[in-house]
Amino acid sequence: MKTVYDVAVVGAGIVGLAAALAAARRGLSVVVIDRDAQANGASIRNFGFITVTGQPRGAVWKRAMRSRDVWDEVVGEAGIAVVQRGLWMSVRRPESLAVLEAFLETEMGEGCRLLTPQAARERAPEVVGDQTVGVLWSPHERRVESRSAIPKLAEWLAARFGVVFMRQTAVHAVEPPRIVTGRGVVEAEAVVVCPGDDLVSLYPEYLADTGLKRCKLQMMRLAAPGFALPAPVMSDLGLVRYGGYADLPQAAVLRARLEAEQGEALANGVHLIAVQDADGALVVGDSHHDADTPDPFASEAVERLILDEWRAATGQAAPPVLDRWVGAYAKGATGSLIAAPHPRVRLAVVTAGNGASTAFAFAEEAIADLFEETSPS
Repeated sequence: MKTVYDVAVVGAGIVGLAAALAAARRGLSVVVIDRDAQANGASIRNFGFITVTGQPRGAVWKRAMRSRDVWDEVVGEAGIAVVQRGLWMSVRRPESLAVLEAFLETEMGEGCRLLTPQAARERAPEVVGDQTVGVLWSPHERRVESRSAIPKLAEWLAARFGVVFMRQTAVHAVEPPRIVTGRGVVEAEAVVVCPGDDLVSLYPEYLADTGLKRCKLQMMRLAAPGFALPAPVMSDLGLVRYGGYADLPQAAVLRARLEAEQGEALANGVHLIAVQDADGALVVGDSHHDADTPDPFASEAVERLILDEWRAATGQAAPPVLDRWVGAYAKGATGSLIAAPHPRVRLAVVTAGNGASTAFAFAEEAIADLFEETSPS
């Protein structure tokens, strides 16, 4: 195995894989080092939902648009199936309609449409409940099955660009050009550290000053409901969680009503995303609880809140639960972090739980920043 590379990436989650792609597209030799035998963290414990609509306005929304385009570029070559497209944001309160109408007046609403209940029923009668007052349809989203997509992306990087993967390998120290691992020293001219929610193993002094926490979420896989979703489904609760909607002035009125009517859901960070696998099963979630070390236990009460929102949004009873799991990701106030603990090192963390949606563009920025700093003047 080669032991000298242009770039070493520490971490093989979606941010690490995106950094490997950005570096490889520059013609650089890349090694990816990861402590696990296969993808096992937040990058597979999610919806696989590449969300554009609703991302915070400005830089994050633009990252999501760019990342969606990169997904479109790689899925065919990598053999990754896009199993759903678009977004079905079903709402049941007039205050929610006001938020959606304001959203459509922004540049982020381009290409989106607001459907009446009648138009929505004509298109997807199975998921329009009696309380539905409107549905925002967006064409911008993509959905892949994370559990298979992340391994396929890694396999494609190895086959297409010669990216080398060192699995089950702990990194003890990063001292460019030396990376000290449990399997010996690897040499690289530059390093991108993508630690995910591991805030203590590498550069803890930098991460400690950022105020980052770890956010725990609950998700579940439900049996096939017997019909096809028109797209990934979201609901009113998402309008006060996703910044592209929540930062609009109209969202304050909606939040006040939701606090009165669904205060327990808001307190547990519950909002609805429901996506559908190729076999018809649903992946539904989620919740959000912050801690330095989240506990590993899933709450039945929180699960009930999520499934209650599914029933309210769609008018459908929840199918039987097939699987349950918890995930964790790094969470911070700024949504992302690119730090330079060394001139030839970048510490890159997506801290908003939207790695699938933004990582490709975010990693391009991190790689560009790294090589602008290290290239000869």
